[in-house]
Amino acid sequence: MSNMALSRAVPLSVLDLATVTNGSTASVALRNTLDLAAQTEKLGYHRFWLAEHHNMPGVASSAPAVLIGQVAAVTKTLRVGSGGVMLPNHPPLVVAEQFGMLEALYPGRIDLGIGRAPGTDPRTAHALRRSTAPLSADDFPEQLTELTHYFDEIGPGEPEPAVRAVPAPGNRPPLWLLGSSGYSAQLAGLMGLPFAFAHHFSAENTLPALRLYRDNFRPSAELDRPYAMVCASVIAADSDEQARWLAGPGGLSFLRLRSGRPGLIPTEREAADYPYSPMEREFVEARLASQIIGGPEQVAAGMEQLLAETAADELMVTTMVAGHADRLRSYELVAKIAG
Repeated sequence: MSNMALSRAVPLSVLDLATVTNGSTASVALRNTLDLAAQTEKLGYHRFWLAEHHNMPGVASSAPAVLIGQVAAVTKTLRVGSGGVMLPNHPPLVVAEQFGMLEALYPGRIDLGIGRAPGTDPRTAHALRRSTAPLSADDFPEQLTELTHYFDEIGPGEPEPAVRAVPAPGNRPPLWLLGSSGYSAQLAGLMGLPFAFAHHFSAENTLPALRLYRDNFRPSAELDRPYAMVCASVIAADSDEQARWLAGPGGLSFLRLRSGRPGLIPTEREAADYPYSPMEREFVEARLASQIIGGPEQVAAGMEQLLAETAADELMVTTMVAGHADRLRSYELVAKIAG
C-alpha cells in the first residue's frame, strides 16, 4: 500500500451528515458521528464538518452548531465546523452568537462554513424562516455582510452598536463560502475567502466554479491567495466488489430524495433487492460515476485524478454507507492512501 500514496500531499478532511440507517435511530447515528470524529482525528484528518439538512429522516445533522460543540468536546486537534450553515434559514445574529460561543469555547478550532441554498424543500424553508417571501440571490451578500459585522470589535471612540452578538466580537472563526455552482465561487473570490466546492453532488460544475473562484480572487485580510477545498464522495473497501456493494444504499437513497421521498438510509440488501426501472438504474449509475468507489488502488487512482484536475488545496471526503464499521474502514483506507 505504501507505493500508492498520492503524488501531492494535501490536508484531508471529513464531511459528515450523521446518517440514520433503516433499523437504527438518530441517537445511534449521532453517537456514531462522535465516534467517527474521534477515530478520524487519530488517523490525522484535518477538519470535521457537519452539514445542515432539514426534513430528511435519514440525516440527523439538522442543527450543526449543536453537533459541532459535541464533536469539539470529544476531540483535541481536529478543526470542527459547518459544511455548512445555510444562511437563508437563520437570522445572521443567531449564527454570530452560536459561532462566537463555539469559538470562545474551543478557540482556534472552529470553522464557519456558509451556504446559500436552504438545503431543504420550500415548505420546510418557510417553516424555518417564518416568511413567505422568496429568497433572492441578492439577499445573500447582504446577510453575509451583516453576519461578519457582528464579529467586529469596537475600537476606541467608535459608537456602540445598537445590537451586539455576544460573545462574537473577538471570537470570529474563519469564514468559508460553500457552493455547488458559480455564484458562491465568484463571491468567495471577490471577498477573498476560502472556498469549498460540493463536488459530491455537483461534479459537472466543479472545474468551472473553481476557475471562477481563482479568476475573481482578491487578496483580503483572511487570505493572500485562493484556497480551494473540494468535497468528494469516496467509498473505499478492501476490494472493488465490496466497495460497489457498500455504495448501493447511497445510490438508492439519492434516487428516493430526487423522487421527493427521502427516507432512512437503506441497507445493502435493501438496495440490491430494489426493483429499479431502466431509467432509475441509469440515474443511480450516473450518480455513482461521479464518486470514487473501489478497493485501495481504484480509490488512489480516483483521488489522484481529482487532485490533478482540480488543483485543490485540500480534499474533503464524505462517505455514505449503511454500516458504521464500513464507514470507519473507508476513512482508514483513505488516510493510508493519502499517506
